Amino acid sequence: MRVAVISAEAVPYSKTGGLGDVAGALPKALKAVGIDSVLITPCYLQTKGEYLWNTAIEDLNVDWRGGVYPAKAFYSEANGSPTFLIDAPSYFHRDSIYGYTEDHERFAFFNHAALVLLKRIGAAPEILHLNDWHCGFAAVELAEKRRWDPFWRNTRSVFSIHNMAYQGGFSNSELWKFGFSSDFARGAFSFNGFASAMKAGLEVSDMLSTVSRRYAMEIQTVENGYGLDWLTRQRANRLIGITNGVDYEVWNPATDPELASHFSIDDMAGKQACKRDLLEAFSLPVEMNRPIIANITRLTAQKGIDLMMQIAGEIVHAGAYVISLGSGEKKYEDFWQSLRDYAPRQVGVYRGYSEPLAHRIEAGADMFMMPSKFEPCGLNQMYSLRYGTVPIVRAVGGLDDTVQNWDAVNGTGNGFKFGPYRADRFLEKIYEALFAYGDPDTWSAIQRNGMSQDNSWENAARKYVDLYRWTLD
Repeated sequence: MRVAVISAEAVPYSKTGGLGDVAGALPKALKAVGIDSVLITPCYLQTKGEYLWNTAIEDLNVDWRGGVYPAKAFYSEANGSPTFLIDAPSYFHRDSIYGYTEDHERFAFFNHAALVLLKRIGAAPEILHLNDWHCGFAAVELAEKRRWDPFWRNTRSVFSIHNMAYQGGFSNSELWKFGFSSDFARGAFSFNGFASAMKAGLEVSDMLSTVSRRYAMEIQTVENGYGLDWLTRQRANRLIGITNGVDYEVWNPATDPELASHFSIDDMAGKQACKRDLLEAFSLPVEMNRPIIANITRLTAQKGIDLMMQIAGEIVHAGAYVISLGSGEKKYEDFWQSLRDYAPRQVGVYRGYSEPLAHRIEAGADMFMMPSKFEPCGLNQMYSLRYGTVPIVRAVGGLDDTVQNWDAVNGTGNGFKFGPYRADRFLEKIYEALFAYGDPDTWSAIQRNGMSQDNSWENAARKYVDLYRWTLD
């Protein structure tokens, strides 16, 4: 089976969030289970030159807006799988990956160029795996091409929703510029008087997937469907949830090069050394019996920062360390800095993002908090489980799928989770976790339950292979 994964971002070439992690890891995992996979993603200004192995196609001439755009494609296997990066400087050599008024045009071009590229590099893929609104354009183009172009006749599309809140909206009047002038195409994009690339992908793709079983149900509700819940319910028989995986070659406490000491489920001694290293990195007193509660996230309302603000004082007064890595809205950045100023011997803050530091935090922290309003899948809770860092989460999306509440009677569960989006419920779980931390045997049992869970990409990849087969059938 030949599968082409198309994504607006993919690690290690580009990343702003979980989409990049997923798109970078899935092709490698598919290759490992015997699938002929290829990844296509843009070449951004931020893409490091060391990842661009050679120029595969110098003359990727793309018919575009009544002319020809002289793009080219680089080749790489830096992510462990064959990858083509489409280089179109006027669209992708910018200061940031997203955030421009013509983002819809940028990714409409990328989608069209990706299909042009696929026709240049070999046989048609049996599966075109499209990701989020950025790839809704390719879903429609493929559906149209299958009617008249023999090359695409047997190709089927899988459209993955990573975050329903972002829908790629723009004016219907621009559709013709991108080659979408048929009644079919205009109908696919049309949504509340505008065009939506997310809606188009949902409507015309052969099969739909999303990044956790729970999120597949949530996006069929008014609360989490963002105006498209009617469409996800309508296509529920073609919608499946597959929880994302973790690349255990990258996130493995037994081999992670970023750690001060290695450890595993059979020998946890190194985790204490990682805790010491983390406290020293944030210039905090090295009191090894005091628990560290950490958070790594974009500082946005989605991530439940409002709840953290309401209970941060109680956490500090309970005696725990609090460590935060991330950046985002100013009011949230200011909050973390004020908490640091209030309790400089208990709070550590790093504004921005550092991948090495993220690894050190996952290894050195005792607990990890993710009280998200919504979380399609989430990856940090799975990193935490792998590193023996107990997650405290809200029961939404992938957090609900991957974290099981600790049951002291039966000795089951790998973390702590609460339901209603309320600060008092969140604080209850913080206190429960701190109480469990006080009993070394209990804490060790929770850690072992989490570390023994299989959240590998190999496991997830096999489920995607099943999905691809269902799609072809």
